[in-house]
Amino acid sequence: MTNDAAGERGFIHALRAIAHDPAARRLTDDAAVLPMPAAESLVLTHDMLVEGVHFLPTDPPADVAWKLLAVNLSDLAAKGARPVGVLMGYGLTGDAAWDAAFVAGLGAALAAFAVPLLGGDTVAQPAGDARVLGLTALGTAGLVVPGRGGARAGDVLYVTGTIGDAGAGLAIARGEPGAAALLTAYRRPQPRLAEGRALASLVHAMMDVSDGLLIDAERLAAASGLAVEIDLAAVPLSDALRARGDDRGARLAAAIAGDDYELLFALPPGPPPPVAATAVGRFAAGAGLTLVDGGATVPLPARLGYLHGR
Repeated sequence: MTNDAAGERGFIHALRAIAHDPAARRLTDDAAVLPMPAAESLVLTHDMLVEGVHFLPTDPPADVAWKLLAVNLSDLAAKGARPVGVLMGYGLTGDAAWDAAFVAGLGAALAAFAVPLLGGDTVAQPAGDARVLGLTALGTAGLVVPGRGGARAGDVLYVTGTIGDAGAGLAIARGEPGAAALLTAYRRPQPRLAEGRALASLVHAMMDVSDGLLIDAERLAAASGLAVEIDLAAVPLSDALRARGDDRGARLAAAIAGDDYELLFALPPGPPPPVAATAVGRFAAGAGLTLVDGGATVPLPARLGYLHGR
């Protein structure tokens, strides 16, 4: 981080207070230096958040910081990786109070997940522009790292946690009444890091649910060259979400909502997984997604989940 603009200097100075790891070199260098353990894989991922697309202008800056970190850690969780550090790209729009609240929130999020900030870059954006934030997360995993491909015909499709809370939370953030727990699910997702490490050596395929259960299950099946069937009746809903509705329409809305950041994975039939998870479907030879509700076939909705650029 080397730009000399006054606002940027102040922002970087604030970041130095939360960049404690020696590999960050106090954010005074152009690169971090991170020693790596032997016989491990280096796992890297990068996600961006854009104001008005991935978060609302009214979302608290501390929550935006949490989400920026959490969505990247969720990608590491899907690889069974242990986070070892992050690099951040940050657009400065001239709002010093927003930036300060973001840094405080980022520091709290880094501490909560025990992840060091190692460096990154800042750029100036025109005042009033939509904020653009990026983060690269680095992790280490075993030599065998699960991917989206690899599911086998007959495998059971599982998902951790509950589905649809974040979608309802977004509606609440936009002004609808609703439970605080749903709003928190949208603003502060919880990456399933421990679950990912427990599952990594057992699963045939794994990814996180970011764009919606249906669309991500279809992606998992396509990467494996298989078809997948999902039972809407089995989709796990939280009590808070069920209170808003528990009919077929409500479950379908939950299954396409996105932003859940749960783990979706394929296991052979047999013993249950070593983490809390729900069986929601099964893989078979063929291609495409089929929906059922108990024993009844359900037509696919026009939209399976969130698609960027649409």
